[in-house]
Amino acid sequence: MFNRICNINSNLQESIFLFGARQTGKSTFLRSKFPNNIYIDLLDTSLKSRFERRPALLYEMLHDKPQGTIIIIDEIPEVPQLLNEVHRLISEKDLVFVLCGSSARKLKRKGYNTLGGRAYPVYLMPFVSAELPEFDLDHALQSGLLPPHYLADDPTRRLSAYIDVYLKEEIKEEALVRNLSAFQRFLEVAAITDGEMVNYNNIAQDCGVSANTAAGYFDILEDTLVGFRLPAFSRTVKRRLTRVPKFYYFDVGIVNHLLHRKELVRGTTEYGHAFEHFVIQELRAWCIYSESGERLTYWRTHSGLEVDAVLGDARVAIEIKSAEEVQSRHLKGLRAFKDEYPQARTVIVSLDPINRNTDGIECVYVLDFLKMLWKGTL
Repeated sequence: MFNRICNINSNLQESIFLFGARQTGKSTFLRSKFPNNIYIDLLDTSLKSRFERRPALLYEMLHDKPQGTIIIIDEIPEVPQLLNEVHRLISEKDLVFVLCGSSARKLKRKGYNTLGGRAYPVYLMPFVSAELPEFDLDHALQSGLLPPHYLADDPTRRLSAYIDVYLKEEIKEEALVRNLSAFQRFLEVAAITDGEMVNYNNIAQDCGVSANTAAGYFDILEDTLVGFRLPAFSRTVKRRLTRVPKFYYFDVGIVNHLLHRKELVRGTTEYGHAFEHFVIQELRAWCIYSESGERLTYWRTHSGLEVDAVLGDARVAIEIKSAEEVQSRHLKGLRAFKDEYPQARTVIVSLDPINRNTDGIECVYVLDFLKMLWKGTL
């Protein structure tokens, strides 16, 4: 059993939606967090069909429970009609619900009751390094950090099945796109441009669709929690800045599979891309779990100077390099950032094992950086 960092108190007093991409471990997490609570699993087909026929059955089942009773409903998007009964039970009986699902899109798209602020969203991410007692960096870069994939000796088949199930159950069955083959091609193109600035026109051309359709495809990936756009840092001092977002898949293993990366080798471009993606993935999870309110962005000038990640309003600027020896040329973007925002803490994360300070820039070995991040000392 792994101690997940996701911040949900077992003595909840307010209802929540627990969202997370498929196979992030939501059901396992909830069963371990609330072992003795009422648990309704809507993947149980007989239970699902009964609630579909009579949503009011939920009210009949729970209306006499004591105030503050916590009820878990797993995969609530399977029977979204139940949300009206949940709303009623929260309002009339003061019950507390944990409502679990892979995406809010199905609820919002069909206009179902999202409880009008009576339940706040919480997100479960793939594993992060701090949750794994014997964290293996190279294995994480190759397999990704979805629990079934990271824990498998060979995740190849699981990764292939993951994409197939996503296309079938999230995309085809929900009729989110008209042209499934174009969308499947888009998944591969999005992987090729993972970690790069989004250019809808170029991606549309590669997929044989319009730019508006390509932008809509990115929206689908975000809505189904399979990807995210990383916004550009926008507070300008002297230099003109780009405002175009970057795109990342939510897990580096998905990118590897879509790009047919069979084995990552240190020193290669592919390894460098995966290394950067992984660190961004950890930073994003930290921003979500810490509830600090700090935004994660990247910084790029019109002249091409760039820093991979910025926390908050220029509180920390982070460059990510898979180099085993940090050299002066790797610090160019951070130096420019420091010139623009002199109060910023500047850090380069790499495979260089010698931690040191160079011209006010901290050079930190990646495993030490991860410990700093999750201990809250970054």
